[in-house]
Amino acid sequence: MIKNAEMGKELVLTVPNKMGTMTTVSKVLADHGINVEGIAGYATGNEARIMIVADDVLRAGEALEKAGFKAVEAKEVVVVELENKPGALKSLSARISDAKIDIKYIYGSTCSGGCASTVIVSTYDNEKALVIFKG
Repeated sequence: MIKNAEMGKELVLTVPNKMGTMTTVSKVLADHGINVEGIAGYATGNEARIMIVADDVLRAGEALEKAGFKAVEAKEVVVVELENKPGALKSLSARISDAKIDIKYIYGSTCSGGCASTVIVSTYDNEKALVIFKG
């Protein structure tokens, strides 16, 4: 059920938790022709964290920093392409737990019509997880 897996980079932004921040972030990326391939975010009090996997993480980070976003960091993640059908996520999570690898966080994106799902996984051992996903 896992079609492909590779190491990737995500941008993690720590931003003020205020109305319109996501609009500003997405405008900066769109204005620079950067495609978002996966995104997650959450608020904790007065701050919010946004995690973005894009087609050009380096340019995305530079564009966001130039736009005034100060807390931008690139982190290593495993990007997994899954068949878009029931049980695919179960297969991925079973491989991780069977290998005794702890997940820090996971998020993904998909579309209707049978195209693949993309799942972004951050674990306590991304390199071992990648080997497990490819095996």
